[in-house]
Amino acid sequence: MKFKSIVIAAALGFATALAGCTSGGPFKVFTSDYGMVKDAGYQLPRIPISEVPRKYHRQIVSYETKEKPGTIIVDTNAKFLYLVLDDGKAMRYGIGVGREGFEWAGTARIAMKREWPTWTPPSAMIGRQPELAKWRGGMPPGLSNPLGARALYLFNRGGDTGYRLHGTPEWRSIGKAMSSGCIRLMNQDIIDLYNRTEVGAKVIVKR
Repeated sequence: MKFKSIVIAAALGFATALAGCTSGGPFKVFTSDYGMVKDAGYQLPRIPISEVPRKYHRQIVSYETKEKPGTIIVDTNAKFLYLVLDDGKAMRYGIGVGREGFEWAGTARIAMKREWPTWTPPSAMIGRQPELAKWRGGMPPGLSNPLGARALYLFNRGGDTGYRLHGTPEWRSIGKAMSSGCIRLMNQDIIDLYNRTEVGAKVIVKR
């Protein structure tokens, strides 16, 4: 009787696992990957990831698209960035997006990748926030730099869009609309995305 109960429990567990796969549940969640990181002489602090909703933790999910692997698709409404993988899957990252009046959509490509980039506020931003004028020539890289540990620069046929996929020390902003249009990821996530992404990759931003 005990053996029979074990078999039934195992069968039910297997059925539940199958149901989870078919319902679109994540294949893997990287919740443990947000610890302290030493990178290029900097020490990124641990993110208290339990305070970030689990749906925004980096994870591999089912994702059907006609776009080829390596393409980045940004869903600004859901606050997700998808890196298309093989076999109907994608790496999904939680993001922060542009606040009201700074939303945008379109197709671009990654023209440049930079580790620990310099941040130069646009003239329009300096006009809105005069205190940023001191960084007109560029804010040096560092833990408080708004571009974080990595930046991917988006260009289209007209040249530099001015928009970036970048890291941020403000992990509490993930899942919210509060940037000036750029797409921000937790620093540990932008490092992961940077390592998986090639210059020239297609980026689709949807509203």
